[in-house]
Amino acid sequence: MAQVDKKAGLLRKSSASRKPLKEKVVLMYDEIFGLEDPAKNNPRFWEELFLMKVNLEYLEGKLESLDGDEVMKIKDNINSLFHNCIQALAEEHQIKVVNALQTLCALLRGVHQRNKSTSGFDIINMLMGFDKAELRMKALMESLDAQLCGDRSHSLKSLCFKLLLCLVTVTDNISQNTILEYVMINSIFEAILQILSHTPSRIQHGYDAVVLLVLLVNYRKYESVNPYIVKLSIVDDETTLNGMGLVISQALSEYNRQYKDKEEEAQGGFFSAFTNMVGSMFIADAEEKITVHTNEAILLALYEAVHLNRNFITVLAQSHPEIDIVSTPSVAAPTMPIAPLGTTPPSLDMLASPELPLDPNLQTSNLLITFLKYSSIVMQDTKGKRCCPLLCTVATDQYANSFLHDDNMSFRVNLHRMPMRHRKKLADKSLPSRPLVCAVLDLMVEFIVSHMMKDFPMDLYVRCVQVIHKLICYQKKCRIRLHYTWRELWTALINLLKFLLSHETTLLAKYNIFNLALLVVNLFNMFITYGDTFLPTPSSYDELYYEIVRMHQVFDNLYCMVLRVSTNTGQWKEPASKVTHALGNIRAIINHFNPKIESFAAVNHISQLSEDQVLEVVRSNYDTLTLKLQDGLDQYERYSEQPKEVAFFKELVRSISLNVRKNVSLTTLSQDVLLKEFSTIS
Repeated sequence: MAQVDKKAGLLRKSSASRKPLKEKVVLMYDEIFGLEDPAKNNPRFWEELFLMKVNLEYLEGKLESLDGDEVMKIKDNINSLFHNCIQALAEEHQIKVVNALQTLCALLRGVHQRNKSTSGFDIINMLMGFDKAELRMKALMESLDAQLCGDRSHSLKSLCFKLLLCLVTVTDNISQNTILEYVMINSIFEAILQILSHTPSRIQHGYDAVVLLVLLVNYRKYESVNPYIVKLSIVDDETTLNGMGLVISQALSEYNRQYKDKEEEAQGGFFSAFTNMVGSMFIADAEEKITVHTNEAILLALYEAVHLNRNFITVLAQSHPEIDIVSTPSVAAPTMPIAPLGTTPPSLDMLASPELPLDPNLQTSNLLITFLKYSSIVMQDTKGKRCCPLLCTVATDQYANSFLHDDNMSFRVNLHRMPMRHRKKLADKSLPSRPLVCAVLDLMVEFIVSHMMKDFPMDLYVRCVQVIHKLICYQKKCRIRLHYTWRELWTALINLLKFLLSHETTLLAKYNIFNLALLVVNLFNMFITYGDTFLPTPSSYDELYYEIVRMHQVFDNLYCMVLRVSTNTGQWKEPASKVTHALGNIRAIINHFNPKIESFAAVNHISQLSEDQVLEVVRSNYDTLTLKLQDGLDQYERYSEQPKEVAFFKELVRSISLNVRKNVSLTTLSQDVLLKEFSTIS
């Protein structure tokens, strides 16, 4: 029986006496890599080529073995191959279309792989000839548009998306991919929207469509006018926006489900039993088994949709039943390398999950809840920075805030919490239904509590406190009295200040800790100055003062530290002095109530007052407390992507491009499956 060595293009016979033969398609490739026109002696050369099964490995390997000068010697033949691939896309014979698409993938990857340092213009010249590039790319994009919008098989459309993703990601930095200029001119935006708005197409290709769109949106977005940005910002078709939201929601839900399964699997094994036996001493090590990888493409897609399109905000709040979908593939999946959690698209079973009517007895969810659950997983790792720009955008959006704080939109949001020895895991059933802003605040509090570590994520802490501040500013502005356990937030913030003080020397060598300290102190000043407008009850205000007085030592130590730094010359003099000034009202509260509490204890001969007794002293002495009005506490800088976030997003898009390129090569559709499918059609 014959065996094929694809990379060498050899057809080996089982008999050792015969010389190995090359496949016919490989012989034809060799003619293309020769100096003469392959169609010179065989006018049907190109027609015959696209009827043959593509040898991707040989073709890519051959191209990768040629340097720029060698490619230029056979440029005319490479140009002819590119041109004839495009012509074959218009054929009715679908096997030709399939082979042409796969050949284009190999051609793009092979030429770029060997010529990474070559300019984009030279790559274009190698592939299609610079003088004909505009014409060729126009024909290619029109053909792909027709395939995606037409009544074609899902396999063929999937292959079109693989080609487009291959085209976009052949360079690490997509903004240096000059070929994409032609994709900007010959837009396939409408084809992508059609895929997202049509349920069967969205189920099959929605993930690829969203990833492709987000990459195209980020092509030279800071250097020029990107038509995909302009068009995405004005989409107002509800079906299309909902389709995009469903793809994102289902991808994140699949991730959440997989993480939950892995977590339960890790907790149920021998290692878990062993750690329980020794008092959970190694709980952190047990958790390391679950590797957290953010689905960067989907996160960026959600961010771009919310950031660019005002109409997409409504998609965040649309309710649907919360159901755990268990994916059960009907056919055996091909053997492939196991990808890390979060780096692959959701299963088709997940994408095809039924949209059931709402049941009043069934817990409901929405895209924002799914995102918050997802964030609670990835924020256990410092890669949670990927979620912060979206949280900042939501926290400053007027409409988003309106439904976050809507009492009529209450949900039970079970966030993932990092295992810590000093606290027990909450039971899901103990969670009440609350406005969604409570879940956002819970997420921020959880991050503050769980990331006080040696490798301190300063930037994430700053963003986290800023999100809290923006939400409180909205509550103050709209006089929303949120029934939230504010004491948990105050305790977390005080412990954060305590951590900064304990690690002053280490942290100051790397960061400006006074900026974060100022943000935290001013959060307390917001509660002190404006708490009567948004705290739920007068007793909440009393509890605030109780916590400040109870933890006065932390504030006293902070004041001593910033006073010491601000009275010495050095780079931290000015930021430290700002904290000194901001502590004014907090110190006034401490200095006012502490003597009153000590006097009450002495008069009543009580060595240690209870919480109720301290609260009674606080309530009885408000009228003699003098505080200063501090300006600007409810002001903040609105979120802006430029210029502060540019470097972050460029690096994020590069990471997505590399991952997509790897997955495209891993998930290229099986040639045997394709050929079998289309041989019955054609």
